[in-house]
Amino acid sequence: MSKRPTVLFFLSVVFFVAFVFFSYLVHEDVFTQFDFNTTVRLQDNLPRRFDPLFSWFSIFGNFELLLGVLIIIFVLMRKFLAGVIAFVMFGFFHIVELYGKFYVEHPPPPEFMLRTEHPIDFPQFYVRSEFSYPSGHSGRTVFLASVLIVTILTSRLSNPIKTILVGGISVFVFVMLLSRPYLGEHWATDVIGGSLLGASFGVFSSIFLTKQYSLRNILQFLR
Repeated sequence: MSKRPTVLFFLSVVFFVAFVFFSYLVHEDVFTQFDFNTTVRLQDNLPRRFDPLFSWFSIFGNFELLLGVLIIIFVLMRKFLAGVIAFVMFGFFHIVELYGKFYVEHPPPPEFMLRTEHPIDFPQFYVRSEFSYPSGHSGRTVFLASVLIVTILTSRLSNPIKTILVGGISVFVFVMLLSRPYLGEHWATDVIGGSLLGASFGVFSSIFLTKQYSLRNILQFLR
């Protein structure tokens, strides 16, 4: 039996433990100065013409959009068991995210730092929760990216194609994560925490993309 599921499970646990420990440090205000300095430097050094581009990434990170993409991916791959597991983990991610926003006392950046434009009007753009940790946009993006990257790396595609696809996904993730503190939507620590949580649940969901966890194999085993 391949060791791949064991490695993925170990990585998901490592990411989750790192998230829990990092959340404790954020709750203790260890990174307050780091957060403020990072946002100030990004907003001082990146020109305002990037505001519309980064604002569009706020739309791409919405729950409804990424959930739809996730469903389409698993339907096209005909990995229905993996799709169900990923759907459950995607939902559980948001439960943990809400728990963090209620119990980790970490207010979002002040309004004067907010640079988000509204290329499309969505009601959630106007909702600012009391606490901002962790970043849902960052976590959802890394969750989906983790699933896609594991799928690509374990596929039969040629290495150059894998490199191009993984590189493109990595650039998208980088811009999304950069946009959160630049726009003043989140602090850098919100982004880091959300990314760790998204990676944990995304990598765990990817375990069920392996052949031995297909629905057909499990049904055959039960018979």
